[in-house]
Amino acid sequence: MKVKYTPSRFRNPISKYILKRSSACIKCGTCVKVCQFGVHRIYPAGPSRPKESLCIGEACADKCIDRCTKNALTLKPNPAFCGLGDYRWTPDLILSTWHQAESGKIPPPHLEYKVGASGGGFDKLEFVFPKEACLVEVEEIPEEEITTTISLNCWDEKRPKVEIDVPWYGGGMSFGSTALNVMIARAKAALLANTFTCTGEGGYPDSLIPYSDHVITQIATGLFGVREETIQRVRIVEFKYAQGAKPGLGGHLLGEKVTPEVARMREAVVGSSLFSPFPFHSVYSIEDHKKHVDWIREVNPKGLVSVKVSTPTDVDMVAIGIYYAGAHIIHIDGSYGGTGAAPNIAKKNIAMPIEYAIPKVHKFLCDEGVRDKITLIASGGIRTAYDVAKAIALGANGCVIGTAELIALECVKCGNCESGRGCVRGIATTDPELSQMVEIDWATQRLINLYSSWRTQFVGILKRLGMRSIKELVGRRDCLKNLDYQ
Repeated sequence: MKVKYTPSRFRNPISKYILKRSSACIKCGTCVKVCQFGVHRIYPAGPSRPKESLCIGEACADKCIDRCTKNALTLKPNPAFCGLGDYRWTPDLILSTWHQAESGKIPPPHLEYKVGASGGGFDKLEFVFPKEACLVEVEEIPEEEITTTISLNCWDEKRPKVEIDVPWYGGGMSFGSTALNVMIARAKAALLANTFTCTGEGGYPDSLIPYSDHVITQIATGLFGVREETIQRVRIVEFKYAQGAKPGLGGHLLGEKVTPEVARMREAVVGSSLFSPFPFHSVYSIEDHKKHVDWIREVNPKGLVSVKVSTPTDVDMVAIGIYYAGAHIIHIDGSYGGTGAAPNIAKKNIAMPIEYAIPKVHKFLCDEGVRDKITLIASGGIRTAYDVAKAIALGANGCVIGTAELIALECVKCGNCESGRGCVRGIATTDPELSQMVEIDWATQRLINLYSSWRTQFVGILKRLGMRSIKELVGRRDCLKNLDYQ
């Protein structure tokens, strides 16, 4: 993954602080010389407007504001920043994700990039790093000796061994839920990072064919866009039985987003809302589910099968059934996931939070003696590299991310994803004009930068734990502590 500086596509990106330079400025250049973050720049005509998005605020105010002899600089909090996000996706997490997508680097100290403010979940879990005196030559471990590679096929010798270089891949976002340019950018980033992205249940646009080796095609209850040729062209096929954000409801795409292109792909009527049934009406037992898995294994002799389910209280029993049906990947989706299109009544009240489901499934698979024969992937509210690492320590092999990728493309979490023209940033839209706001190469590089920053953090976590492989972290709950029970 090659990092390349990729700034915001907007002239005045939202920043944490407002930094102004008044007409009292005498263009002495002192602020330019003392600022180590590149906030102040000087041109032949004099200093330009401060680049507020790089300013770390009061922490270094003495280096520019206090040293301005004319008092030309003023700093204050940005009220627009305070209006971003919610308790899980705080303004700090949003801006820190933008910073990583822009620079590929770990965010500066004025931005919290590890946890949100939900008061629960991953925000209450913290790594317990050994004291430096207990570590033996940890700092001397070369970074190239630390691997973040995971295998997606642990048992089936008749199928190709599929490995990804980072312990996450992109979740299902269907054609219709997001702009086509976003889908293509996610696929290009998956190719460059040697991981995967998922089509969701909206069909397989021809634009994704060049990236098929890094695309997961999804078969959901509505069977929208499912074709024999789309099943055959990929390395992984995913059955979506349920989604953590809205279990028991099925997917839905409101009529405003069903454009002629979307309707053609889904074989539907333009402007008519589309609702996936729940469940598959051909599956009411593990035996029925095995017929589904066998179908895919027959149609695509080289493909792996992933099964996505939500997290009911008996998710451990569901997981072992998925294994015995012949799947390669168990994908459990917790209650915190979903975009702004998912109903809050479902997101907040139905499925089990993913941090409870992961250890439950991991332990049951261990007790059954099959844990090393299946890949356990978790999703549902994974926001940061630290969330991924915590999920792995709880028992997962890797994670699926979705909203984090959209945040990297400058989503502001406004929650209007269900509307055709509601996404003013051109991300979750089917409007032809708004869709062009996201340029493919720009979006691809932003995702690569985010992945690179996350991997750097992963390597740092593993080094501090004295580990050389992400596989050593799987199920290591002793590396975590709950802040409520210290």
